[in-house]
Amino acid sequence: MDILVNRKAYHDYEIIEEFTAGIVLLGPEVKALHLKQVSLKDSFVTIIDNEVFWKNGHMAIPSYVTLDRPDEKRDRKLLLNKKEIRKINEMIKEKGYTVIPLKLIKVRGMYKLVIAVAQGLKKYDKRQKLKEKDQKRDIQRALKDY
Repeated sequence: MDILVNRKAYHDYEIIEEFTAGIVLLGPEVKALHLKQVSLKDSFVTIIDNEVFWKNGHMAIPSYVTLDRPDEKRDRKLLLNKKEIRKINEMIKEKGYTVIPLKLIKVRGMYKLVIAVAQGLKKYDKRQKLKEKDQKRDIQRALKDY
């Protein structure tokens, strides 16, 4: 079940490969996820010492949480297999690849972050993509009227 989707990522990047990662969360952050007070905008994923971290992801902690209030933009550790981390690390060493968060999902009561190894699109690539989308829509309309 999708909780939040980073639509801008699908527009700005060409997705090469997706991975599903668990997130290490604190209690108030889980509540923020329940309330869908989360933003993937401007967040990214890095690998430090063979550990994967989600950086700059904003979770608005509810106002009634007063004790042990975590930072809303703290770095959160992502849980992946060693094999997946190694594969991601090899891919991002190639020129132009980056790791971005795509969506937050809930799987059997646990929150997971779908991340992707992606390559940034140029402006002309985006225009071409929009042109193809418009052409497909026009074809569908013509077929519907026919």
